[in-house]
Amino acid sequence: MVEKGTLVEFKVQGTPRLGVTDRPEGKKNWVVLDENGQSHTIHPRQITYQITDAPLKSEELPQFLAEVESYLDPDSLEIAWELLQEAGESVDPASLAMLLFSEQTPTLRYASHRLLSDDKIYFKQKGDRYEPRSAAQVEELLHQIAREAERKQEWEGFLSRARQALTEGSIEWQKSDRPRLEILERYALLGEESSQRAAAHELLEALSQKPTAEAAFDLLVALGLWDEHENLALRRRQVPTTFSDEVISMAQHCLMNPPPDPDAVRLDLTHLKVYTIDDESTREIDDGLSLETLEDDRQRIWIHIADPTRLLSPGDALDLEARRRCTTVYLPTGIVPMFPEELATGPMSLVQGQECCALSFGVILQVDGEIADYTIRPSTIKPTYRLTYEDVDEMLELDLQTEPELTALSAWAKQRQRWRTEHGAIKIDLPESTIKVEGDDIIIDVLDNSSSRLLVAEMMILAGEVAARYGGENSLAMPFRGQPEPELPSEDELLRLPTGWVRDSAIRRCMPRSEVSVTPARHATLGLAGYSQVTSPIRRYADLLAHFQLKAHLRGEPLPFSVHEMSEIMQGVATAAYEATMVERQTKRYWALEFLRRHEQTQWSAILLRWLREHESLGLVMLEDLGLELAMRFDRAVELGERFLVQVIHANPRQDFIRLEEVAESVESEAVA
Repeated sequence: MVEKGTLVEFKVQGTPRLGVTDRPEGKKNWVVLDENGQSHTIHPRQITYQITDAPLKSEELPQFLAEVESYLDPDSLEIAWELLQEAGESVDPASLAMLLFSEQTPTLRYASHRLLSDDKIYFKQKGDRYEPRSAAQVEELLHQIAREAERKQEWEGFLSRARQALTEGSIEWQKSDRPRLEILERYALLGEESSQRAAAHELLEALSQKPTAEAAFDLLVALGLWDEHENLALRRRQVPTTFSDEVISMAQHCLMNPPPDPDAVRLDLTHLKVYTIDDESTREIDDGLSLETLEDDRQRIWIHIADPTRLLSPGDALDLEARRRCTTVYLPTGIVPMFPEELATGPMSLVQGQECCALSFGVILQVDGEIADYTIRPSTIKPTYRLTYEDVDEMLELDLQTEPELTALSAWAKQRQRWRTEHGAIKIDLPESTIKVEGDDIIIDVLDNSSSRLLVAEMMILAGEVAARYGGENSLAMPFRGQPEPELPSEDELLRLPTGWVRDSAIRRCMPRSEVSVTPARHATLGLAGYSQVTSPIRRYADLLAHFQLKAHLRGEPLPFSVHEMSEIMQGVATAAYEATMVERQTKRYWALEFLRRHEQTQWSAILLRWLREHESLGLVMLEDLGLELAMRFDRAVELGERFLVQVIHANPRQDFIRLEEVAESVESEAVA
């Protein structure tokens, strides 16, 4: 029972306070005065400890507490725990006072109470007594406390380094910082869908930032960890951008100690003139062209494809890494290669002036462009010319007598295009542009429908038809690409559309996606009964798979991959290829919008291709000088095929937003040639 003048401990908002009972309040409550003379009304249940044999006045409490503080040494509690744990005995404040101090004065009893009640390691309370924990329990608790202290130190260290980076620039981050930086990165990438958004909010608020994904992105830029144009599409889809030490080591081994050539007998074609034709920036040269005149004056077209399987074995580290990546990713800022660069641009490529291993497709065409005869051979070639498309266009225009092979190849390419058209090929002639970022400059080029590009495209398609024919005739399990026949608009519907881009856009909209399977199928757009992509084995894993199968069969060996294995691999490759394609598209669009944002004062000539939602006056327009297709809302009646001038009102590449507005009266509607 509580009496006036009793020394009691009670809690205020969870914090222990010491006071002296002054007077009763109602039937059960007491008014207690603390060391500051402040009164508190408490119920006896709120009392956590009391001393009845040491009546004090409230003004004496500060002195009493000062004396207690001098005895609150946690190390003494550890000594008591060791003695009591060994003896298996429990303790209360009075007995602990006797054990530690050999006295039981009120000051020492309260100090002992404080040691026991504040302790979270050595003792656990049971009623009015405290039992010593086991040695294992104490060890685990001490480990947890040490880990928590370490986490707190890491947290404070991270915040300190982050603040220093924000004010002073570049700093040296610690390994322990990486998990917190990754939390910010994931939040910047995924926003509220991030599973660690709460932790991201805590980090942002600790650094005085708004708890938003945009603020996380800006913070990462300010910390010097990301660029202001960081490729979020690349990061979101987790496209690998670096190679492991194991893959780099194997690449170096291949360079220094090439494995034995599985095709010991190669057809020597080093006497043929070989043209490689690519963009000037291309470094992975994976195809070349030759023309051979036979004794009967017929001409054999040779399509030479780089032979990376010369250096690979199915299932080795390089092959599995290429399978994981599945494709070289082409971005305005550069490429993310499928193979390490030293291999892709070195012994795997068709390098001018060097003897190179190739898989060569020799084709004799009939006069109308149909395949009359073909052969596929592992070969050795020596590329003669490293040409750009512009070089070839100029040479063809000049009709150089010293390069009759190039002229003949161009003529055969045009004949092949006519033959495919006669067999149902669908030609869609819409502008295609490339975007390159060089330093601070963004360069957009519209690709011309030139003779050189037609030449290369038709020769690659021809090689794909030959590969599919060989694979089909020999029942090889390899990637065949087909496309179902599209349901095109009726002839009357097409005739009502302006010719050119508008009509081509309507046709393109009807084209179904191509499909890949282990058996040949018709490819509607190409007008071919069968087609297999084989011309980019350095850049596309599906092409590499075809090479593995074709070359094994040509050697008379068992195929590396069964039908089941090929189907499984192709499913994974298709998924990875889709991810890579989306990254390329999203990255290209980002830089296109950034280009337009920087040219908000420029007026662009545009044409309405088709309606996206005509009832909302939302259409798809083509910016003619840039080859870019963008959505635009109109505030007047516009006809398909109508040309007009537009200007960018607002563009935000990071938010994938652009608003175009017409800035001049439209010129008279006319079709695009």
